[in-house]
This record gives sequence, C-alpha cells and structure tokens, in this order.
Amino acid sequence: MSTAETISPPPVTRSPRTSRTWASRLGLQLLAVVVAVAIWWVITSVLASPTSMLQDFAPQHAIPAIGALAAQGVLFPDIWTSLWRLLVGLLIAVVLGVVTGLAIGTWQSLETASRPVFQFLRMVSPLSWAPVAIGLFGIGDRPVFFLVAAAAVWPIVLNTAAGVRSIDQGFLLAARSLGATPAETLTSVVLPAIRPHVLTGLRLALGIGWVVLVPAEMLGVTSGLGYEILNSRDQLAYDKVMAVILVIGLLGSILDALARRALGTGNRQAV
Repeated sequence: MSTAETISPPPVTRSPRTSRTWASRLGLQLLAVVVAVAIWWVITSVLASPTSMLQDFAPQHAIPAIGALAAQGVLFPDIWTSLWRLLVGLLIAVVLGVVTGLAIGTWQSLETASRPVFQFLRMVSPLSWAPVAIGLFGIGDRPVFFLVAAAAVWPIVLNTAAGVRSIDQGFLLAARSLGATPAETLTSVVLPAIRPHVLTGLRLALGIGWVVLVPAEMLGVTSGLGYEILNSRDQLAYDKVMAVILVIGLLGSILDALARRALGTGNRQAV
C-alpha cells in the first residue's frame, strides 16, 4: 500500500476566533430580530387604539395565524404553487436572458442598436405589463409566468453580456487557432468563462422575481401566497394577512440564503 493511500489529510477545524466571530454575528442578528418584533408589538398593541384595525396585525395574533392557515390546509399548497410559478418564470428568464446577453455581448453593433430599446423596457415596471399579460394569456398561471420573467430577465441579460465582454480575447484566439468550431468555442470557452456572471444575474433575478410574484398572484388567480393575502383581506382576517406577509418574508430570506450558498461562485462578480 502506497503512502498516498495510507495518509489522510488533516481534518479542517474552525479556529476559536472564527467560532467567536460567527457566534457574535448570530447574536447580533437575533438581537435585531427581537428588537424588530418588539417595535412591531409596540406599534400594533401599545400605541394603536384598542378598536384600531392595527390590533389584528399584532405579533400575538399574526404568528398563531400561521398555524391556523396550515391547519386549514391552505398554507403549504399556496407555498408550493408560488414556488412553482417562480421557478417557471425564472427558467423562462434564464433562457431569454442568457441568449440575449450572449448576443449583445458578442456583437457590439447589436448592443449599440438595442441599447435604447432595452433601456426603455428596463425602466417600465414589470407590473405595468399586467393588463397586456392578461390580454395575451388570459387568466391563470401564464400571466404570472410572464410578469416574473419580465422582471427577472434584465439582471441575467446584463450580467451575461458583461461576462462575454470580460473574456480574454487570447482564449478565443487560441480556440480558433486549434480549429475549434463556433459551437465548441461557445461550450468550451465562453460558457465556462461567463458562468460567475450568469450566476450573479440569476441570484439577483431570484430576488426580483420573488418580489414581483406576490402582486402578480393578485391578478385573477385562485391560489398562491399573493392570492391568499387578498382572500384573507376579503374575509377581514387581518391577522392572516399579516401571517402570509411573514411567510413571504421568511421564504424570501430562505431562498436568498440558499442562492448565496448554491451560487456563491458568482456573487463576487456582481456588475
């Protein structure tokens, strides 16, 4: 048996300073949460009039309402529905964004010609397209897919184009000198080189898509977290309205944390 087979690398241990830093950071974050909840309670329970509608938004009512929604069998189906719509919208945005970003990053003349149109479209709120989406696709999931994709596509386009422009031309010349076809150059040189930029765009798109998803679900659908806010409001169940808002914020934070971990290689390349 060789030495390489018998000697294992030393275990990776966390230094005491790193552990203390991590614990200190966690403690500060927990303290911030406690302070935020305390301010929330003071505003809705102490400062608000006993007959005010704000009383229903108080934490002692909203937090138990999360369990009530789950017990009614509506919370988790709404969560899965919203996540599904987000996923489909993001997939559409990725396909359109990467293809468009590759094109405008490769051909300077195309980037110059399309800049006024893209700048105009970027400045239009995605929710402004809601009447157009409903007119085109009717009522249902497809308008939501459209609105999420319309919001999420721009960070992917811009980061992909920036990644293409940052490629060392020497790599492209070397690939051509070795006889690589355009398809081989794309798969072997361009796509690996722009990966960090695309991942950065994807993480930004995830956050933007999640923000747009909820109001998009208030437009003619009968499921999802956005719909549940309207449904609870119509029932005057304001504690459940606040409960859904809490779930939306918590899920958004979890999605962003997962994206940071899964797409961490791209975060350093933000444009």
